[in-house]
Amino acid sequence: MSFADTLPGPISGFPRAGLFAIPHPAQTQAKAKTMHDIRLIRDNPDAFDAAMARRGLSGVSAEVLALDEARRSAITQAEAAQAEANKASKQVGAAKASGNEAEFERLRALVAEKKGETARLSDEAKAKDAALATLLMGLPNILADDVPEGADEDENVEIRRWGTPRAFDFTPVEHYQLAATQSGLNFELAAKLSGARFAVLSGAVARLHRALAQFMLDTHVNENGLTEAITPVLVREEMMLGTGQLPKFGEDSYKTEEGWWLIPTAEVTLTNFVNGEVVEAGDLPMRYVAHTQCFRSEAGSAGKDTAGMLRQHQFEKVEMVSITRPDESEAEHEAMTRRAEDILERLGLPYRTVRLCSGDTGFGARRTHDIEVWLPGQNSYREISSVSTTGDFQARRMNARFRPEPGAKPEFLHTLNGSGLAVGRCLIAVLENGQEEDGSVTLPAALAPWIGGKTRITAEGVLA
Repeated sequence: MSFADTLPGPISGFPRAGLFAIPHPAQTQAKAKTMHDIRLIRDNPDAFDAAMARRGLSGVSAEVLALDEARRSAITQAEAAQAEANKASKQVGAAKASGNEAEFERLRALVAEKKGETARLSDEAKAKDAALATLLMGLPNILADDVPEGADEDENVEIRRWGTPRAFDFTPVEHYQLAATQSGLNFELAAKLSGARFAVLSGAVARLHRALAQFMLDTHVNENGLTEAITPVLVREEMMLGTGQLPKFGEDSYKTEEGWWLIPTAEVTLTNFVNGEVVEAGDLPMRYVAHTQCFRSEAGSAGKDTAGMLRQHQFEKVEMVSITRPDESEAEHEAMTRRAEDILERLGLPYRTVRLCSGDTGFGARRTHDIEVWLPGQNSYREISSVSTTGDFQARRMNARFRPEPGAKPEFLHTLNGSGLAVGRCLIAVLENGQEEDGSVTLPAALAPWIGGKTRITAEGVLA
């Protein structure tokens, strides 16, 4: 498909007339490197088209360069008209002083004409500037070379797996069918309160959910050295733009009447800590973790995972974000993946890790590792974490940079994000993998310190 067919409407919330727009049109060119580096597109459009072709897009560089050329041409013409106006303005006084009324009137008319021409061309440059910003904002990240080719999730490549799924001597059921969860997992009450795709947790199930989040946070902080943060769940539109949720995927999130957006993940808040900043190299890497409520409209998921709490509008995640130097981001991606896997191993939950193919990799990612936990009730592996490296894609959108050494020119940072883990899905995995024939659930020993030493949920829904 042509990239133009995928474009949203104009980006709302931009200051001035576009991402690049500034008072003097000539200065517009200095900002054109943001998002995708437009100089690289100019210098090697074929390579850029090849990269976008892996994303299923065609003819991208031609559209970008046509807008860029129109923008630059309008800027050049505006500058020329302004120069003519300035030159004529200097001559007006001399013509008046010499008594040459005809020349005075001609020059005065020329000044007015050139000022009007300058204003028109400046407006044209701003319009092209805004169109180019929208176009570039809607382009996905360039995939890493080692991302496998493929159309969809069926062509993702398994990297490794851990643990052996338990052999049950009875037919395992899904989490919401367990006797142990009947009193603590209430979808009917949630529907009364909020509608479909919500859940009310209570009693032992609620405490187990809380314990899982605490276990994850404490592990990441105390053993992995991440810095814990508590962040807002309402953010300004610029923050969603910075991490790539906007403009293309606005329908996937919720926006308040006041203009705030509810975060789909703490990736938005944690990554934007460096929005507009220049970080000193000695402060890198920055590694954060946050436990937040998350909100997603689940647009386009009608009919998928409607039973149980696998796919909800409101859910909780423990999110990891790393901000690094470019030469450290590849190693950090593997380290972050291992941190997420380690949580599952401590809980004794079998999983497999896959590298997403080109057709399944998200808009902002260069490469993504999905970790899929075994759910015996579904007899399948299901995603519980996505760990992605974005390279400098988000940093360019945020203008987030670092100074390699004192006095050096700032360079763009690299950012990474990943679930460590999705709390609700981890709850599902613990319940289903620990289920017993009588409907009770045996809990992972690793959780004992967070649940008062309890080891199971009885069939009656009580921690024991």
